[in-house]
Amino acid sequence: MFGRKAKADAEWLAGVSFFEGFSSDELTRVATLATEVDAAPGAELTEQGRIGDVCYVIVEGTAGVYASGEHIASLHEGTMVGEMALIERAPRNATVVADTDMVLAAFDAKSFHQLLDEMPKAKERVLALLNSRVKG
Repeated sequence: MFGRKAKADAEWLAGVSFFEGFSSDELTRVATLATEVDAAPGAELTEQGRIGDVCYVIVEGTAGVYASGEHIASLHEGTMVGEMALIERAPRNATVVADTDMVLAAFDAKSFHQLLDEMPKAKERVLALLNSRVKG
């Protein structure tokens, strides 16, 4: 259900709204921190209640978010998912399932924290995302 490829080429990240305004050097760095992941429809990206060790930026495709089995949101290109579990070092709040074929930029905990430390734009976007989710 998942295919993973390490990619240093930043071209696959160009045009993704999460990375809008990043310089070519910044995108190249992001590409070295991320792993490209392909997911088929039905693939579980996160599982509610499990400790998270990876987060994703959706490059292509859509996913559904489920809490206690109830569909609560749909996610699309440019959205980051799974970051809360990495920031809080806590169990996942929801299950996220691929609705379509997906391409994802995956960041393990170390790479995610490097991304935030090295790239103020990424940190600002994650903080804005967290703020919007808290306000709900």
